[in-house]
Amino acid sequence: MRHVNIPVFIPHLGCPHDCVFCNQRTISGQEDFDPNTLESLIDEALGTVDSDDEVEIAFFGGSFTGIDRGLMISLLERAHAYLKSGRVKSLRCSTRPDYIDDEILNILERYGMTTVELGIQSTSERVLAASRRGHTGDDARRACCLIKARGFRLGGQMMIGLPASGLEDEIKTAEEICALGCDEARIYPTIVFDKTALGMLMLSGEYTPLTVQEAAERSARILRIFDEGGVKVLRVGLCDAEGLHSSKCLGGPVHPAMGELSRSVIFRENICHELDLTAVHGEDITVCVPRGAVSAAIGNRRVNRDYIMQRYGIRKIRFCEDEKLRGYEIKIARGNL
Repeated sequence: MRHVNIPVFIPHLGCPHDCVFCNQRTISGQEDFDPNTLESLIDEALGTVDSDDEVEIAFFGGSFTGIDRGLMISLLERAHAYLKSGRVKSLRCSTRPDYIDDEILNILERYGMTTVELGIQSTSERVLAASRRGHTGDDARRACCLIKARGFRLGGQMMIGLPASGLEDEIKTAEEICALGCDEARIYPTIVFDKTALGMLMLSGEYTPLTVQEAAERSARILRIFDEGGVKVLRVGLCDAEGLHSSKCLGGPVHPAMGELSRSVIFRENICHELDLTAVHGEDITVCVPRGAVSAAIGNRRVNRDYIMQRYGIRKIRFCEDEKLRGYEIKIARGNL
């Protein structure tokens, strides 16, 4: 069964904060949101899915629980009608940690909300302050506990490469997302958009964005934490379907397959670790990986394959799938299996 999201972007409505990295109108390409288009947007998307697809309406792009209460309830009522009819299976929204309380959760529960994603971004007070995020780490912890206590599925969104943020800050944030009971997560390397405070900081030389390789390596470290913590990672990096308009980016690690690059780093590290324990210099080897992971293991433009062959003097390397392997597990054998 295929899971399909119908994204409804509500750019910057309900959010009075101006985080240094944020310009939702620039990111989504939408200046305004017309509530009257909701049904046509959903109906058009439903016309492209199969009858056995698991379809979800997802309110993204702003701070859903912070918009005008009447508008939020109207949108929920109309989305709930699709849920009741069976045309969609679930509802999802994204919001800020400081826009969650019992009253809001009562409303979400009434209209069948399934998953609440929190824009945690970081649990470091230093990083949150430098990013002008407008909430604290404790706000995120409190919101997570409230959401889990009410039985919603919880998603934690975090960013890497924020101002004042280092790898240790990001590791701690990921570990807290696991400890707080998040069921799923998204990892967003910081992109510098036009008409943002971060853009001005970059142009003045006060902020240096991560390179694509740096973002992939740091995301890989976070992916390992989520994998070990049993947290499902939905995405690494923004994509066009989530509103990324790369033409409006001033800098940062923009790549259409950041998740693949990050997973590739993990597979390279795992393969090298195993080869360091085995004397295979000058031999042919076969590397077995989980189903669907061959591309990530080989690497973009065969970067992993070439690196491994050169580092270990491998004459020939073959990659194959092994149905018994899971996650980032690998198995190496001499010769061809």
